[in-house]
Amino acid sequence: MSIIELGGSIPALTPHATSASLPKWADNIGYEEGDDRVLSKMTTGYPRFYINKFIAAFAEDTVSLLGKTGEQAMLFPSSRPAERCVSFILSREPSISSDHVHVIDLVWDRSRADSETLAKVSPSISAVLFPKELFAIAKQYWQHSGDGVSSRRAAFCHELFRQGILVDRKTLQPASNGYGKSFKGPRRYQRGSIDKSSPKSHKSVEEVNETHQMTAKTGAEVNESSQFVEERFGRNLGVSFVDNAKSAIRRRITGSLMGEIDLATVPTVETTSPRRGVAELSEDDVYLYPCGMNSIFMTHQMILKARNPMKSISFGFPYVDTLKILEKWGPGCLFYGHGSSEDLDDLEARLKAGERFMALFCEFPGNPMLKCPDLKRIRQLADAYDFAVVVDETIGNFINVHVLPYADVVVSSLTKIFSGECNVMGGSAIFNPRGKYYRALKAVAEEEYVDNYWAEDVLFMERNSRHFVSRIGKINDNAETICDILRASPLVTKVYYPKYNDTRKYYDDCRTENGGYGGLLSFTFHTTAQAIAFYDRLETAKGPSLGTNFTLVSPYVILAHFLELDWAAQFGVPAELIRISVGLEDADDLKERFAVALKAAEEASS
Repeated sequence: MSIIELGGSIPALTPHATSASLPKWADNIGYEEGDDRVLSKMTTGYPRFYINKFIAAFAEDTVSLLGKTGEQAMLFPSSRPAERCVSFILSREPSISSDHVHVIDLVWDRSRADSETLAKVSPSISAVLFPKELFAIAKQYWQHSGDGVSSRRAAFCHELFRQGILVDRKTLQPASNGYGKSFKGPRRYQRGSIDKSSPKSHKSVEEVNETHQMTAKTGAEVNESSQFVEERFGRNLGVSFVDNAKSAIRRRITGSLMGEIDLATVPTVETTSPRRGVAELSEDDVYLYPCGMNSIFMTHQMILKARNPMKSISFGFPYVDTLKILEKWGPGCLFYGHGSSEDLDDLEARLKAGERFMALFCEFPGNPMLKCPDLKRIRQLADAYDFAVVVDETIGNFINVHVLPYADVVVSSLTKIFSGECNVMGGSAIFNPRGKYYRALKAVAEEEYVDNYWAEDVLFMERNSRHFVSRIGKINDNAETICDILRASPLVTKVYYPKYNDTRKYYDDCRTENGGYGGLLSFTFHTTAQAIAFYDRLETAKGPSLGTNFTLVSPYVILAHFLELDWAAQFGVPAELIRISVGLEDADDLKERFAVALKAAEEASS
């Protein structure tokens, strides 16, 4: 992939992209410092950190029509997450009266429009309205929880709102004569059958106009959103297949379904799979969420309800929002930033002395240092001292490692390598049917779980994940190729990768028979000047996120911990670290690109 201009979406011209281009080291710093040179060029950004312009436009119209002067709105897919946001705002700013922070539930008015499409997608938006000065607090909730509305849902529901079809629930009157007029929604939602022989369709005049209107409203180029996902592959797939798509995704996550299927007839016979090392696992044990962080947030919420609330443990250097969740909700957490054997010694001593904990959260491997916790020992301690174990497998992925036998819950960001396309969000949580807390968690989920995964996002995710298994091997191989290049360079001081870290034994304990070491690695140079020269010269996509089908590079610590660089450094995470998510490119091509960038780093040191 060639370098995309500053602020452009990654992939290019993709309005629902989950990354944005920051091609120079200085661009990353400018973004974090709020430099207008950078921010003015951002057409999109990483979801949860950057509010997509489809969402921002809808929020603005909501305030204009239903709010008051001086208010802003934050949009959520349903009332429960909106109410959680209100509770968070009030807990952080107790001087604010609850009258000043309120929820407006926008729901489908059947008397104005009715169709099978609307019935299937159940359009709804819950807007939290608050004084503008509280935006930073509301944004914290949006970022940490992952509860916010998806950009595709916002785009669809915004159009219904403009047409008066999505209305404030309080104003909704029962229809006196059944349903209202027929409404088909945007054209990408109208089709309900698969025609495998049909050619790729052309846009109608109405579709072109719709695209132009969306572009004018958001300032973003649009190519995928006006054409439903299956049309790009010469098929027509409507939202009537969304339940089958969810089933297919859940089965892929359990390991019982591989490759492509016809969603019109999802097979009932599953493959003979080891099912992630837990034979009893079924798709009913998999819960889908709008994004990976939401799966972590909701898992924590459910454990709080399934057990007596106690402190949790954050073990190993974590992804930024996981630690924030454990610190800001519930009784707090004990943080072990190194995730070392010595840390486990300290934890065991505390447990023997009588301290008790609700759950331990860890990543396998960790981001960005790719270290692995000793899951065998953690499991032994959990069994002996009664705490749950939650493992984030996003980076390892279940083709390479089986962590479920050691966990009570396994969470993952499907946005990453499971999708690969960098154009849709998703998350999952798996309850281990052999786990001690399985029945309690299932009982809580029965009451608390709300499926807020938007239909079109589901269909994109199902399509993207069809070749998930076959992609992993190539990405594993390419990552080792890049590691070899970097490890051979005298400019590079350290390469962080599960195969070469001192925690490799713990990775190998969980590695599958044919599993590799993943597609993510990090490394450092002798000087920051070398790191900057390398980054600026490297011809790959450059921006946040990971697990993409194309190589994606970022100065990760600058982006994730800009305001706490000293804090990160005390856990051995240097500010000048470069993180590489390796893709599916030709290995020789990657070698050439990295050789050129290393040459630039060499020249910077002379």
